[in-house]
Amino acid sequence: MRFIHCADIHLDSPMRGLTRYDGAPTDLLRGATRRSFERLVDLALEQSVDFVVIAGDLYDGDRDDFNTAIFLQRQLLRLREGGIPVVIAYGNHDAANEITKRLRFPDGVDVLAWDKPGTVLLDGLGVAIHGQSYPTKAVLEDLSLGYPPPVSDFFNIGVLHTSLDGRPGHDRYAPCTVAALARHGYSYWALGHVHKREVIVEDGVHIVFPGNLQGRDVGETGPKGASVVEFDLDGIVSVSQVDLAPVVWARLEVDVRTASSVDDALGRIVEEIMATQAASNAEMNAVRVTLRANRALAAAWLREPERYEAQLQADATGAGESLWLERIVLQSESSNELPVSGEALAAVLSELALLRTNPDKRANAQGLLAGLRNRFGPERREAVALGAKGLDEDSFNEVLDDVAALLAGELGSGV
Repeated sequence: MRFIHCADIHLDSPMRGLTRYDGAPTDLLRGATRRSFERLVDLALEQSVDFVVIAGDLYDGDRDDFNTAIFLQRQLLRLREGGIPVVIAYGNHDAANEITKRLRFPDGVDVLAWDKPGTVLLDGLGVAIHGQSYPTKAVLEDLSLGYPPPVSDFFNIGVLHTSLDGRPGHDRYAPCTVAALARHGYSYWALGHVHKREVIVEDGVHIVFPGNLQGRDVGETGPKGASVVEFDLDGIVSVSQVDLAPVVWARLEVDVRTASSVDDALGRIVEEIMATQAASNAEMNAVRVTLRANRALAAAWLREPERYEAQLQADATGAGESLWLERIVLQSESSNELPVSGEALAAVLSELALLRTNPDKRANAQGLLAGLRNRFGPERREAVALGAKGLDEDSFNEVLDDVAALLAGELGSGV
């Protein structure tokens, strides 16, 4: 027998931050969560799985209309027509009190109750699925403590939207421990909430985060999808991951410190990007490129950043539509790594060092940087015009690194 375990679908998630990008393939990106769910249903039908378990965050939050619910209804009807039951536990994004625009699900779809743990019996399969939906967005107690004991002579599955014993970047909801879950007597725990795949086997019990179905920004890199679980009444036979995301986010670091020119660097970067794309089966690869550059190359790039970024976009994407360069980040030598001998440059770099460490100095940054505004791309020009006062610490220091590299390049004869 076989079932699919998925979680964190976040249907119609707005794909955070897209408004910052001119020329982004917004339609494809915003439709990616729907496309990934369609692929999930396709997979279930093609493999004739016995049932599907969704461990929370099917929705992304309350929406302005019923379009999300209508789309979901159509996909669930496809599963019903294929004779595939679905069991859902709501998580923090689609908690009972969070979503107002839901439609009544078709027959064959069971939603685990939010007021107390319950059990769905798939009698014809000999499967018992236990769990509880979130009543509210923030659930801080260990829900698993109230889960019922396993049903004798059935294959038992626990469904839980949880941070487990804590995972970076995720709110500590429904906390519990691996050891406690393993002792509960179920053969498999279908978890959700953590967007990174993880398979834990403790005393023969499989405790699985399938990860989210579609990455939503560059913080959620790599292939995404669902777990296909084969089992019999004696236990788990296999757990395999199937990639379903049409858009795959990636971070690529390219070291161009030995490049002889910007054109040489561009050629190397394109080679690295094309190799990354060739290794991916995604419909679209959204890539953030970080360039490690020496101070001369960084200064040359910063003199005409829009030109070089446009050239890179054109060379890397070519005639195809399967690649989007989300951002190009220049990582140059910081001012404390620059060998300084010229007095004027040394004084300016010393002032930059003070700006990093003295909050009172940030208010005076505008005067120091104003003369350099026209030497940077739009993002940096805006930051400099604001005197860097509105930036967070990391962004502020990025600006100062760029200023140091530009100054070192332009005054290089004194270095």
